Amino acid sequence: MPRLMTSNGTKCLLSHGPTHRNPWRLYRRIYNISRNLSYEAQRPPSTATALSLPKPQHITPFSQSSSPNHRRGAHTIDAPSSPSAARPYSPPTSGILSRLPKSWVPYGELIRIDRPTGTYYLFYPCLFSTLMAAPLATPIATPLSVLSTAALFFAGALVMRGAGCTVNDLWDRNLDPHVARTRHRPLARGAITPPRALAYAGGQLLLGLGILLQFPAACLWYGVPSLIFVAMYPLAKRVTYYPQFVLGLTFSWGAIMGFPALGVDLLSFGVGVGESGGAALSAAALLYASNVSWTVLYDMIYAHMDIKDDAKAGIKSIALKHDADTKKVLTGLAAVQIGLLGAAGVAAGAGPAFFIGSCGGAALTLGWMIRRVDLKSVKDCWWWFVNGCWITGGVISLGLGVDYLVRYAQDDNTRGKEN
Repeated sequence: MPRLMTSNGTKCLLSHGPTHRNPWRLYRRIYNISRNLSYEAQRPPSTATALSLPKPQHITPFSQSSSPNHRRGAHTIDAPSSPSAARPYSPPTSGILSRLPKSWVPYGELIRIDRPTGTYYLFYPCLFSTLMAAPLATPIATPLSVLSTAALFFAGALVMRGAGCTVNDLWDRNLDPHVARTRHRPLARGAITPPRALAYAGGQLLLGLGILLQFPAACLWYGVPSLIFVAMYPLAKRVTYYPQFVLGLTFSWGAIMGFPALGVDLLSFGVGVGESGGAALSAAALLYASNVSWTVLYDMIYAHMDIKDDAKAGIKSIALKHDADTKKVLTGLAAVQIGLLGAAGVAAGAGPAFFIGSCGGAALTLGWMIRRVDLKSVKDCWWWFVNGCWITGGVISLGLGVDYLVRYAQDDNTRGKEN
């Protein structure tokens, strides 16, 4: 009798047990297999079976998160109908936060102690005004007094920046969970309760008041009004596309404070530019306006990191309003900043070192930044926000510092000849 030639799968069925001895049972087995194959072919392909490939999961292309410290892998596998999964919070393992006791970490995060760029941006206007006011003081301020005043301003900037961040996060605690860069902030993730954050802000404000009281008494009356803008900024993000302007009014307040800190009382003089006091008042006002423009400029770049999340969360910003023309707006802001800075120098009687170093240097660095920054790249916006602080702030400070030292040396020579 010739052998029955079968496929491997069927041969497997026939070669084991007594099945091949009963043709009827063999027929039933083959029939059931064929019916199952037909059924599987008609089933919707969305459900995986032993004889069909499972439906592939959705593969989302790589996209950078809006946080400079948050990066996703080349591909992320998510459910087809769900948004990409957010990376869960993980405690810091490096930097200053990792050295704090565990219970202190949320409070360190709340004041952004690991990201000091905001402190530097708050400090630079104080330094600018101190260096510009020093030659206008009577007698001219000594280098030691300038350095000690600048050190006090830095301590105040550190404390008040932390207080501002705490107030901001209290306002935004219901919005921050919807923005990738801010969803892990302590209030947003529930690590700190609002009452504790409020008490923490009060403690920082008291500490800031203690630092303010180390300055001449007149500084108290100049400094307290800035708290109005500290409270207004988070609200401005909800009602206007220009909250950066309110932030500028807040962060630039130090451009006024350097004058009374060195004994130049702006409000005790007339307004005429020809009078010495009027010159100081004009210089302070122009320097303040220049710094407002600078703040709007760098914070517009910063706002581009959150532009997509802000649109979804209903948060307003100048970056959203002028997304298509951002570089034109940045160029205009830079021109205004440099023009007002130059006018402040004229009012204060500054010399060539200021106009070449501060004004010329600011023009070069801002032009370079505006040309180079890639507003569609979160990483690039963050780099320029951080480093632009040192680059532009540094050249302005350098020009002001050299101008002060030249004028101080000239004044010292004049007094030496008189004696």
